[in-house]
Amino acid sequence: MDLILKNLDDTKALGEKLAECCSNLEYPCVIYLIGDLGVGKTTLAQNFIKYFGFIKVKSPTYTLVESYQNENVDIHHFDCYRLTDPEELEYIGIREYLKPRCLQLIEWPELGKGALAKSDISIELSGNGDIRNAKITFQTDLGQSIKECAIG
Repeated sequence: MDLILKNLDDTKALGEKLAECCSNLEYPCVIYLIGDLGVGKTTLAQNFIKYFGFIKVKSPTYTLVESYQNENVDIHHFDCYRLTDPEELEYIGIREYLKPRCLQLIEWPELGKGALAKSDISIELSGNGDIRNAKITFQTDLGQSIKECAIG
C-alpha cells in the first residue's frame, strides 16, 4: 500500500489509524519503521502511542527502548539507530518484549537484523519538505488483518 502524506498532520493521522487497527489484537505485533533521518518515523510512532492515552511520549534514541503500559496495551518503542551490534538487543532481552497484546514499534530495524522478530508490518517513509511517501507492507496474516482495517 502506497500513501502520500502531504503534511505533518497526515503522518500523525497514519499513526493514529494504525493504532486504532491494532487496538484489539490478542497477539504480539511488530512494526518496522524504515527511512532516513527526519522523514517522520518518530512522529508516526509517537502518535501511534498517544492513541492509547499516553500523553508524554519520548523518543528512545538514547535509551534504545521506551515502554508504555496500561490495562489495555503493552507498547515498546525501539530506536536501533545507536546500536553498534545487534547483539545489544539480546542483552536487553528483546525476545521478552514479545507477549500477548504487545506492540513493538522499531525504528532503524536494519541495524538490529538477526536479533529482531520478523515484522508484521513494515512502513518505509521517504521524501523531503512537507510531502512524504509511505510504503506499507503487510507481511504476515496478522499484518493482513490490520490492512483490512486500515483500508476499510
